[in-house]
Amino acid sequence: MTACAIEPSAGHEDDGVAPAGCTLTADGAYAARLASAGDSWFPERWTLDGPEPYAVPLPRNQPEEPGTEVQPMGDGRVLIHRLVAGRHAFSLLYPTGPGTGELPLGVVECRDDTAGLRLLPPAPGGERAYALAVGPRSTTVWLVAGGAFGPERLAELPGRCSGGVWLDRTGRLLALDRETGGRTKAVVVDLERGGEMSPLLQIAADSDDRLLLADHDSGLLLIRSDAPSPGQDRLGWGVLGSTLPVRFPECLRLRDCTLTPFAIQPGQILTPESCAVALRVDGPRGRWVGVWRPAERRVHHLPAPEGWLAGTGLWTPEGVLRLPYATEAVPCGVAQVSPPAAAAPEPGAAPVQGHPPEPAPPAPETSGTPPQPAQPAHPPQPTPPADPAPPPAPSAPRPVPLQEAPLGRLVTN
Repeated sequence: MTACAIEPSAGHEDDGVAPAGCTLTADGAYAARLASAGDSWFPERWTLDGPEPYAVPLPRNQPEEPGTEVQPMGDGRVLIHRLVAGRHAFSLLYPTGPGTGELPLGVVECRDDTAGLRLLPPAPGGERAYALAVGPRSTTVWLVAGGAFGPERLAELPGRCSGGVWLDRTGRLLALDRETGGRTKAVVVDLERGGEMSPLLQIAADSDDRLLLADHDSGLLLIRSDAPSPGQDRLGWGVLGSTLPVRFPECLRLRDCTLTPFAIQPGQILTPESCAVALRVDGPRGRWVGVWRPAERRVHHLPAPEGWLAGTGLWTPEGVLRLPYATEAVPCGVAQVSPPAAAAPEPGAAPVQGHPPEPAPPAPETSGTPPQPAQPAHPPQPTPPADPAPPPAPSAPRPVPLQEAPLGRLVTN
């Protein structure tokens, strides 16, 4: 079992942990990253909700280690996670005139040397921050910022957990990918009921099923599973609370490329099939941005802006993708990308509870060939969407039903 204890706030000497990148608050108002100046590293906060984005450096008396984690809070402060003499120290950083203020929050000590601790994605509201300590046989969820008395141990879960997706707007329901018995399944953890767990994804008995993203408005879920192709992970989509099968579109399989979803368009109330999903595409010849909608049978490939902080971005409800980037000329920039509009539905087609019929597979995509580059301020011209295709003839694939979590019971007061 992972054994952790709270200690009083420690000093500022740090040691490296897992590498950290740019992180956005749940509402996209702030971002934080570990920036470099030569061989030195320092936290940097970006303000993104004004007329122009701008960055505020938050250096301390000595440089940070390159693996230090930083996370923006909803009030503009930046949470920093350092490894100090084998203990995990948390503080809040904020600008104070020409300098940087620091509010120590406390230390989490994991007595099990094999346990690792990392920050979970920013919680809705931006008032609290959470971390996951993963040991050999159990996982502990910590509240590390926003509590009354420093870091607070909330729950200890059996099994090794990874991932982390918020399922509601209050920061109560957290989805984690839990590994037990050699299989990984997504579960829901109720943080207001002492870490009570419920199944979320049970696609097949012998499959690994992970939740990557979830949208509060539409209920759209992005899933990675090997259920349809044993031994090969594929991207799929479902709807929270639906018992209809998970879909695994062929267009999300690109030869020699890895697709990672990082943002879902908000504001599409109860219409998950119309949500635009932003994908980071990594291929042998580079990295670029993909845009896909469940109702379509193709991925639109768009050039990433120079200096893109890869895998980060935010959709507006109107369907504009905002991609943060940093170059020598523009140390803090946000590219506005308007992808092609959604294709019109097939005439006469009736919606089926948020799940359109799976269209026929498209022609093979070009493997690992990035789109032509473009200036961040001038997005490429839209590519005409493909014509809808009739659904394929019935076949006998492996059953991949999405089993809903009993969320109605969990969210009762």
